[in-house]
Amino acid sequence: MHKGVNQWCFPADWSVGRMLTEAAAAGFEGVELNVSEAATDNSSALVQSLGLKDAPGLTTASTPAEARAIAARAKELGLTIPSLATALHWQSPLTDPVHGPKGREIVRRMLELAEAAGAGAILVVPGLVTEQVPYDTAYERAAEALSDLAATAKAHKVIIGVENVWNRFLLSPLEFRRFLDDIGSDWVKAYFDCGNVLVNGFPDQWIRMLGSRLARVHVKDFRQSVDNIHGFVPLLQGDVNWPAVKQALHDVNYNGYVSVEVPPPAHFPEAALRQAAQALDLILSAMPAT
Repeated sequence: MHKGVNQWCFPADWSVGRMLTEAAAAGFEGVELNVSEAATDNSSALVQSLGLKDAPGLTTASTPAEARAIAARAKELGLTIPSLATALHWQSPLTDPVHGPKGREIVRRMLELAEAAGAGAILVVPGLVTEQVPYDTAYERAAEALSDLAATAKAHKVIIGVENVWNRFLLSPLEFRRFLDDIGSDWVKAYFDCGNVLVNGFPDQWIRMLGSRLARVHVKDFRQSVDNIHGFVPLLQGDVNWPAVKQALHDVNYNGYVSVEVPPPAHFPEAALRQAAQALDLILSAMPAT
C-alpha cells in the first residue's frame, strides 16, 4: 500500500509548490489534490466546520496543461498525484433537481484534470438525502447520474470513487455494495473513508464487504465519545481499530493509496505532517497478534 495525503491537510495559504515539497519531506508518496470553484470561496458548511479551506491549486477553470505541470513538479520530488477530491458536490449534489447538472459537469472536469495529472481516481460525493430529496429518490438519481458518467470515466481511464460521507445516504456496507453493483461499471467504485463510518459501523467490516470494489482509502480518526462532526481527530487519537483495518485491507488484497485527510493545526503544520506520516507508517505495518 502507498502513503498519501490530501490537500486539506496543508494550510490554505501554502502554495502548491510548498505543499508538495513538505509532503515529500514528511515521507509521503502521493498528494491528493482538491478541485475548487474558480475564483470563489467554495468551502461548504461541512468543510468549514472541520476547519478546512481550499488552498490555491486546481479549480474548475484549470486547464489540463496546468494539471500536468503540477504533476511534473510532484514527480521531480518523487511524488505522484494518485487522485483528485472536491467539496463542490455538497453545493451541487448529483441528486439535486436544480444543481445536479452542474454536479455532473464538475465530475467531467475532474476526470479531465485527473487524466492530465496522471491520477487514477477522483472522489465524488454521490448525493444528499434531504427533506426535499427522499432516500429512494436520491438512490435513483445518484445511480442514474453515475451510470451516465461511467462512460466519461472510461474514456479518461479514471475511476470515479464514491465516498461514504455524512450525507444520510448509503448507510450500510451491504447497501453501498448493492449501489455499486447496480451501476455495474469497473469505472465506478468505492472511495472508502475509515473515520466517516465509525459513527454507525466498523471500518474493517465495510472493507471486507466492499472488497474488490475499493478504489482508494481515506484515513482519519474519530472519537465516539464526542459522536458528532467535532469527533474527528488526527490518526491514533481516536477509536478506529487500526490493526483490524490493516488486516481487512490485507485480506481483500488492497494495494492502492491510503491517504490522510485531517485539518492542519494552527501552529507547526510541518510537524503535524511528519506525525501523520509516522502514524500512517504504524497503521500500514500493524497486524493483529495471531
